[in-house]
Amino acid sequence: MSGSPAVYILASAKNGTLYIGVTSNLVQRIWQHREHLAKGFTEHYDVDRLVWYEQHENMESAIVREKRLKKWNREWKIRLIEQTNPEWRDLWNDIVAVR
Repeated sequence: MSGSPAVYILASAKNGTLYIGVTSNLVQRIWQHREHLAKGFTEHYDVDRLVWYEQHENMESAIVREKRLKKWNREWKIRLIEQTNPEWRDLWNDIVAVR
């Protein structure tokens, strides 16, 4: 899990502010967001709840997916989240447990 490239969506709350990112280490990156060590947008808007992620075989495919998702309208992003996480539950404990 931690060494696998991933695309992720963070939210401030259910139907709140969204942030889409890509990383080569999901656990480490989400921890940085949660601890507000990632300066900028997520820190400013308190966006630290992991609500969706998708693992990829390589960083290139993860980056392509991230760029596509960023172009989606908000309704599509919400639908994507709710397909697998209708409660908008914070998935942090799920990814830490996999380690």
